[in-house]
Amino acid sequence: MQPDKVAAAPQAVSPVADADREEPAAPRVHLRYSYEGDEQHGATLGNPLFELLAAVVEAGSIRHAARTLGMSYRYVWDSLRRWERVLREPLIDWAQGRRARATPFALKLLWAERRVRLRMQPEIETLRADLGRVLRDAHDERHQLLSVRASHDLALPVLQKHVAVSSDLHLDLGFQGSVEALRALNSGECQVAGFHVPPLRGAAPVFARALKPLLKPGLHQLIACSRRMQGVMLRREHAVAVRTFPDLVARRLRFVNRQGGSGTRMLIDHLMSEHGIAAEALAGYAGHIEHSHGAVALCVASGVADAGVGVEAAALQFGLHFVPLVEENYFLACLDASLQHPAVERLREVLAGPRWREILASLPGYQPATAAGSLLVIEDALPWWRHCPRPAHS
Repeated sequence: MQPDKVAAAPQAVSPVADADREEPAAPRVHLRYSYEGDEQHGATLGNPLFELLAAVVEAGSIRHAARTLGMSYRYVWDSLRRWERVLREPLIDWAQGRRARATPFALKLLWAERRVRLRMQPEIETLRADLGRVLRDAHDERHQLLSVRASHDLALPVLQKHVAVSSDLHLDLGFQGSVEALRALNSGECQVAGFHVPPLRGAAPVFARALKPLLKPGLHQLIACSRRMQGVMLRREHAVAVRTFPDLVARRLRFVNRQGGSGTRMLIDHLMSEHGIAAEALAGYAGHIEHSHGAVALCVASGVADAGVGVEAAALQFGLHFVPLVEENYFLACLDASLQHPAVERLREVLAGPRWREILASLPGYQPATAAGSLLVIEDALPWWRHCPRPAHS
């Protein structure tokens, strides 16, 4: 067997000594893990640098190390050169005519890394065991996953945490407008959609036109979830001047609106129609759009806008004055075919449970829905269902 000769290898000039090259950034530690077919025990942590160095030291040459690792000589050579550039230190003694061997720095690096791993062996084994449970949990039928797309609501992240701890149920929660959430449900992108409407007893054309085409009795099931108060959020300097929604126009306050298709935007449009307010009369109605209650509250608190519509909890979070306007029902919808899914059944059980009622009642402006978790008749829960106005002809 011929020893490694530096003269026979490509690019014999050490990159560490090459002053013409731009200095690389100082190395930073990145942690990764992978699933492999074999077992790993003790303080072992896979790392390509230390695996290469250990192989070179144990085999006595790059060529023998490459064979041990099942790699090509060129690959090991190039990898060691790259690591030298990253670390800014020589790892291999590349002297011409001599067998390539680890430098004193490389030997110290190997020793220091092994010492740290051995010192952290209990933590490494615990971490490996915890990560190993990921695959087992994925196969465990006790752990359920439910994909939810919903109109923005401050109670849903609280519910997400509660069901994860209490019921082994993970809510894959994504926020979008009420209309988009229901469209996602109907296209199969999620199993449950959340939307909210005020309990209007008369004709409600804004809500009916937007939501009725997306909900079909017999195809969809409606689940009672919660009630929440929506109102005007404004800084306390405007508290005396604003008692009703039309006061925003009368006082010429700058308004921050919600995006089209959101339940809160539908509420705003309903209020404007009810009070005969034209879009151009409300400053900011068309030009300032935000996508969540928190974003609206932040704009008002920071002075970017004077007022917006949102839930009471968001107003209190940012120290804003709150003028109640209407209490809404927050519903969850699923397809009838999904009603027997274990994750949906488990969610309904949590919604009906006493602990969730306590948690929800502790959130400002929220209350549990009457018979939370139960199924509702769409035509009864949405009183405007039978009085959906026909769309105007263009």
